[in-house]
Amino acid sequence: MDRNLVYTISLVLVIIGALNWGLVGLFNFDLVAAIFGLSIFARVIYILVGVAAVLVAIYVFGSRKLTKQS
Repeated sequence: MDRNLVYTISLVLVIIGALNWGLVGLFNFDLVAAIFGLSIFARVIYILVGVAAVLVAIYVFGSRKLTKQS
């Protein structure tokens, strides 16, 4: 799979996760739980968002390290 595609998908998932946390903080409303209930599907979404956040962090901080060395 193309590295840019993985980054783009990860970034979208991180944005979705951030918006969900914003809704939880502002309105005490969990959109993922509202859509999927407290099911295995909701857990999978939370796991995917977490993995995506790690990938985006690696990409961002890894690219900064590479550009500083150049």
